[in-house]
Amino acid sequence: MKLEGLSILGQARVKPAGKPNAAINPATGAVIGPDYFWSTTADVDAAAELAAEAFVEFSRWHGKRREGFLKRIAELLEANAAAIVERANQETGLPVARMQGELARTCFQMRQYGEAAASGLCAGARIDHADPNRKPLPKPDLRSMMLPLGPVVVFSASNFPLAYSVAGGDTASAFAAGCPVIVKPHQGHLGTSEIIGLLVQQAARECQAPAGIFSMLYGAGRDVGIALVKHPLVKAVGFTGSRSGGRALMDAAASRPEPIPVYAEMGSINPVFFLSGVMNQKPEELAAGLHGSVTLGVGQFCTNPGLIFVERGSGAKVFLQKLESLIAATAPGTMLTADLCAAYRAGVEKFSQASGVKRLALASADLGPGKAQGGAALFATDAETFLKNHHLMDEVFGPSTLVVQCSSREQILEAAKRLEGQLTATLHGLPEELDANRELLEILATKAGRLVFNGFPTGVEVAHAMTHGGPYPATSDGRSTSVGTRAVDRFLRPVSYQNFPDAALPDELKDSNPLKLARLLNGKLILP
Repeated sequence: MKLEGLSILGQARVKPAGKPNAAINPATGAVIGPDYFWSTTADVDAAAELAAEAFVEFSRWHGKRREGFLKRIAELLEANAAAIVERANQETGLPVARMQGELARTCFQMRQYGEAAASGLCAGARIDHADPNRKPLPKPDLRSMMLPLGPVVVFSASNFPLAYSVAGGDTASAFAAGCPVIVKPHQGHLGTSEIIGLLVQQAARECQAPAGIFSMLYGAGRDVGIALVKHPLVKAVGFTGSRSGGRALMDAAASRPEPIPVYAEMGSINPVFFLSGVMNQKPEELAAGLHGSVTLGVGQFCTNPGLIFVERGSGAKVFLQKLESLIAATAPGTMLTADLCAAYRAGVEKFSQASGVKRLALASADLGPGKAQGGAALFATDAETFLKNHHLMDEVFGPSTLVVQCSSREQILEAAKRLEGQLTATLHGLPEELDANRELLEILATKAGRLVFNGFPTGVEVAHAMTHGGPYPATSDGRSTSVGTRAVDRFLRPVSYQNFPDAALPDELKDSNPLKLARLLNGKLILP
């Protein structure tokens, strides 16, 4: 597969224009060819118009046909796994084993969302039959299902070059919904994006999809990205990244004459609470588990535990000593980009200078030739300082965490109440401690999309029941998730058909159920 550094416009490639940009190896600082050319406003218009044209046909595809398209993308990704993994490793510094696992997850997502479309799970068909004899007024025949919104813009995530990028979860769920996709790739993995984009283009061609079902436009977020969000033919946005980036897209979408939804996952500090009973039983074991979670992937996960609450005591003292020694001995790691590493180091320095905060450990890390080596950091403060300083909830994206030492259960509850919205909240305790801490659990359920018991938040299982979302600012809409089959719902809207003749109804709502879907019939779930 020849890489040309050009954007993808349906089944065509965009002609090069403007100043070329380069992919960089963060470990070595070396430039990786070819040159990449940013898209223009004309390209944005063309991609949006193609997507709108494609939507007319693609929105009519039954779930089974959408499943075939998603399955073919997965097959092509697997057939080209070696090239994808090699390029992703070069552009991100992420280990080969991590890239192989992430590619497997990407393909699993494609198939899972395809199966959800084929089974009727996405359609959500509901039928309420008429009752002409109902008093005082007759009951009409009502049937409803979920229909796709229209063209969706997807922004690739920096920390997931495969699973939440060009053919990642947002793209897969939009396709499963019946929405064409325009991807704005991340500048940190240009070549990886091109390889995968060409494979999605190939799958679309082989499945005889309309040309505009997929496009991919290189460019800066403030230019190409904002232009895509503001384009009147675009109907929804999927984003994974920083709070500032997500807010910019939310504001742009809200300022349109026709506002559109932006489903932005904007990061989280994922608080972990340790109850005294379990802490006194196995403090060193808990410290080792937390250390592994904090430093996993050089801390570059949106579920990295960046805030820890412990109640003072002998167990907590041993825990903190062990955690300090582990953090100090942690080998530095290559971060995704030099800019991200610089931001991480600035965050560490800010916490190091914060009043009332003590830096307990900072693993030494020379910047290295790629200027992207990050060292783990551990900070500690007391509950009084934490409660008085909102900035201590700022995310430091990388392998660092802050331990808040509380003097009482009341302080722990007060700290939990002050938390912003989170992707996850974790509680470690003995089973018999849960009943006495029910109030804490109830508070955390209002703060996070996923509650974890006696585990660590890093690692997001791709399953029907998974929620990867949470109240603002973890996401722009805490009612949604970007993982699990509910992710497809973001790009659908409900439509009811009242008193239509059977022949005029969509197949999903006809009495004969020709697609053999599970449906809600007069309030009861009926399986095919």
